[in-house]
Amino acid sequence: MSNNGPQDPQSQPASAAPSPGALALPAADGEPRSRTARARPPTRLLDQLLRPLHRWVWSDPGRRARKLLRFAETEADGGRDLARAAELATEPLLRRLFLRHALDEQRHAALFRRRGQELLAELPRGSRPGFEAQLLTPGERGLDDLRVEGERTDSLLAFLHLSESAAAGRFAVYQQVLTTDPATRAVFAAVLHDEVFHMSYTQTQLQRVAPARSGVRLFWARARRLWKGYLRLATALAAVLGGAVLLLQYFLLLPPFALLARRLARREPLGFAPPPQRPPATAARAQY
Repeated sequence: MSNNGPQDPQSQPASAAPSPGALALPAADGEPRSRTARARPPTRLLDQLLRPLHRWVWSDPGRRARKLLRFAETEADGGRDLARAAELATEPLLRRLFLRHALDEQRHAALFRRRGQELLAELPRGSRPGFEAQLLTPGERGLDDLRVEGERTDSLLAFLHLSESAAAGRFAVYQQVLTTDPATRAVFAAVLHDEVFHMSYTQTQLQRVAPARSGVRLFWARARRLWKGYLRLATALAAVLGGAVLLLQYFLLLPPFALLARRLARREPLGFAPPPQRPPATAARAQY
């Protein structure tokens, strides 16, 4: 007779152990996902040098609330794209990881949105929105309007890895400068834990899917991110230059025309002008 009951875990063969590329995911959000989640976020020299600027940007409660709401929109949009990537994934492992990633992004959006609404509710009435400094302190760029349908699996993993690495580094700096707001700091701490896991699993799966091309994929993904960053900077610079040119036109070109119009208006008679007198023969043949 065969024994259909539960077997002793120690009697399981060694071949049943998961492969290195298969990361264990939790059954509940409170359980640790993998050893890679214990990794530390990357430290970017530029963000560390700009820490006083980040502290100034996040010091204003109104600006802090609006930035959190903007982060919520980005996280929600990234979650929708990752859900689409899970639908298109051919491997069960990648489908499961992408779906878990999408759920994390939706949860991050809810955390940012809830905290942003709480900060807005605490603002005094009549407060006006100020300078948001979006280019100085960006959040997670998400997929940057990436078309998931037209991406290869290795290219998508490389792009996700760089995006999550950059977001983890920035969120770590934001957490450090938010010393006067423990609630917002706790939100970034919760999100940062997931971002480090996303950064780790994307790198592991990229090395598994394309071990010989992972470096090339990361190079091209980094080049695309630099190009998109250049486009964002060029768009912002064009907006500033356009506003400056319009301001110069208003103050340099319009005043002479206004003075000329006022000078010509002085020559016009006041009140109603009498109609011109015409000979009776001409007046009978003309309407005006």
